[in-house]
Formats: sequence, C-alpha cells, structure tokens
Amino acid sequence: MLIRTTILFLFSFLVFSEINAQQPQVLSYDGAWCWFSDPRAIYTSASKTMIVTGWIDKTGNVYAASLEPGSGKIVNKKLYHELEIDDHDNPAFLELADGNILSQYTWHNGTVNGMGVIQNITEHPYDVKCFGAPLIFKPYTEALVSKYKKQTYSYANPFRLESEQNKLYSFGRWIGFKPNLITSTDNGKTWSEPRVVITSRGLDVNNRPYVKYHSDGKSKIHLLFTNGHPNNEPLNSVYYCYYENNAFWRADGMQICTVDQLPFHPEDASIVYKATPATGKAWIFDIATDKKGRPVVAYTRYPSNREHLYYYAAYNNGKWEDHLLINSGTWFPEDEEGKKQREENYSGGMTLDPADPSTLYFSHQVNGIFELSKAITRNFGKSWKITPITRNSKLNNVRPVVPRYKKKSDPTVLLWMQFRKYRHYTDYDADIVYRVW
Repeated sequence: MLIRTTILFLFSFLVFSEINAQQPQVLSYDGAWCWFSDPRAIYTSASKTMIVTGWIDKTGNVYAASLEPGSGKIVNKKLYHELEIDDHDNPAFLELADGNILSQYTWHNGTVNGMGVIQNITEHPYDVKCFGAPLIFKPYTEALVSKYKKQTYSYANPFRLESEQNKLYSFGRWIGFKPNLITSTDNGKTWSEPRVVITSRGLDVNNRPYVKYHSDGKSKIHLLFTNGHPNNEPLNSVYYCYYENNAFWRADGMQICTVDQLPFHPEDASIVYKATPATGKAWIFDIATDKKGRPVVAYTRYPSNREHLYYYAAYNNGKWEDHLLINSGTWFPEDEEGKKQREENYSGGMTLDPADPSTLYFSHQVNGIFELSKAITRNFGKSWKITPITRNSKLNNVRPVVPRYKKKSDPTVLLWMQFRKYRHYTDYDADIVYRVW
C-alpha cells in the first residue's frame, strides 16, 4: 500500500511539475504577427544562444527584440513608429554574413500613408539596439507594372545563400498581386529589379497565390504555395517547388524554369494536395526539410469553413506521404453579432521544428479555448504522439513559431501569440509569449 501511494504521489508530482514548466514567459505584453512574413524569429550565430524576433503592437508600432533563452534577457528596439494597425506588417529577419541583422516588413498592400518594402539593418552584429533608421524602397519597373497592372506591397521573406557568395533573396507579394523576387549582392544596400515568380495562366490581378518559404541558408530556397486565397478560390490547392542554381525545380528534380524564364504557373510545380469539393479547399502554414533534405509541409483543409483539418505531408520515395493530424476546430477571430465573420480560414496555426520536422507544434480548440500541443511522428505522419503544451488557459494561444536556423546546441524555443481580443487583423490585443525546452 505504501509503495502504491508513493508511486501515485510521484506521478502527481511529475504531472504538477510538467504543468508548471508549461507556463509561458512573456516577451511582449503588446504584440501580434501574421504567418506570411517570415522568418518571424531566427537563432543567430552569436557565441551564446540568442534569438531575434519582432512584432507589431496594437497601435501600429513595429518592434524587434533579442532573447537569450538561458538568462531570459530581452532587449527591445522600435523599428518604425505607427506604421499602421495591421498584424500583416510584422518584421522578418535575416542574419547577414558579417553578423549584422537585416529586418524587412511592409504596409499591408499599401495605404494613403505609404507603400513599399521597409528595411532596417543593425550597425553592430547581434545588437538589436543599434538597428539603423528605416529605409523604404519600392521594387518595381514601369514595364512590369504595365504588364501585371497592380502595384501593391505585402510581406517580406529575406534569405541568404552561402553557395552564391552570400547573395540575398527577398520574396513578397508585390507587382501584379503575385509573389515577386529581388536579389542583393551588397548585403541589402541595393536590390535588383523585381521578377514575378508565380502567376495564373490568364492574368487575374485579383488572384494572389500565398507562399511559405524555407531555406537552410546554403543553396536552396523551398516554396510551398497555393492558387490563391481560400476566400476566393473554392478549390485552393497546395504546391511545392524549390529554387537552386538560378532555376526552379519540382520535388522530383525536374526543372520548371530558369530565373530568366519566370514566371511559372502553380500547375507547373509539384502538387502536394489537389482540392476537390468533397475534401475541401486548403491553406498553408509551414515548410521545412528533414535531415535527408526532403521537404515536409503543414497545411489545412476546409471541408467547410467551420472544419479546419490539419494535414502533414512529407516527400518520400518520389511521392507525398499526406496524413491527417487533427481536426483543430474552427476559426479563432471573434464573431461580432450581426456581422459575417471576415476571416473564416484563420486557423490557430502550426509550426514545424526546423531542425527536426518530425516534430511540430499546433494550436487547436480545447473546451472552447485555443491551446497548444506538440506532435511527434516517426512514420511520415501515419501516427502521432501528441502531448499538451498549454491547457486550461484563460487566453487563446495561436500562431506558434519555432525560430529558424536552429543549431544542435540551441534549446528549442517556441513563441506564439496569446490574445485577449482578436476581431480582425486590424483589431487585436495580444501578447507575444514563449517557452524554452
């Protein structure tokens, strides 16, 4: 009887300790972000583990911050004063070859107050306090605007490729309402003219493919994308390709086109998921590569707008292993009485561990609150071990992210939004919180 009591006490103690360990730390009591300007957070190559991340607050100020997980030291820097109140305007980050940090962000499409890509660069390596003044530039040419009609600027996704002498690449939804690409060979001081990367076969300036990007910083940039927005595309499907050596390639290694031959069409790339009326339209959340360099993706299917089904797909032996993870519930923005929900496809969100994408973290409804869980698979998503990260929360937990460029020596840090109010991407009140493993 004594042994059994001792075992029960030990079990209770371990459960209690685990729940205590799951309490998040606050990075900012006022911050939000979307998931199409990335990396939202990066591990740096500083001698001690340091993460650089950022957000936009509820009055429209854009911030960068560094976090030392070991000590909990946080340093904040305002990058831009009152840009606009819109969570699409969060900054993305890139470490340059000299250790300085580049940040890029945009207005959402463009407003009467401004339009273009905004960039800040630190003046000393790893030191967010010394981010320089914001520089605004508009990647466009008259010929491109004449051909693709629309000139808007949303999102920025900067990368650096060591194999190309540290050439910089930045992607965003710019000319034509389509994914664009610019490059820099002088650490972001100047940028090339833009190229449209993906477009519909018949030009539709209201059609906008959504893209998630991933790079190991060496030679490849991976693209996971859709036909458009699920609000507008009833059969929104999911596609994959990668950039390497001045060309874009399918998952099977077949060339789609060279950079000079851009743009290409979604159907030219590898199809991860082809939507049908029965299985539902889709949207995307994350992409990474495993230790063998194979792409792994996380996306959502919507048989109906109230059913947000999380799927995990990995490219293995020449095909996509595509499996259901969980029904995550419905959208997370709050409904307003008498008004139609404007963002029915805003799921809680998923993020892959970039160092080991057999692990992912996801937000889903538990007893009416969006909570976080961790999922591990050892068979490309056929089965899962799921453990809770947050439970019995008073606030909703959404849009998790594991910082990119994680090294073996780095602890796993998960960051996410925890909101008091989220009615719309222009009407929110949230914190940025984190947990260290």
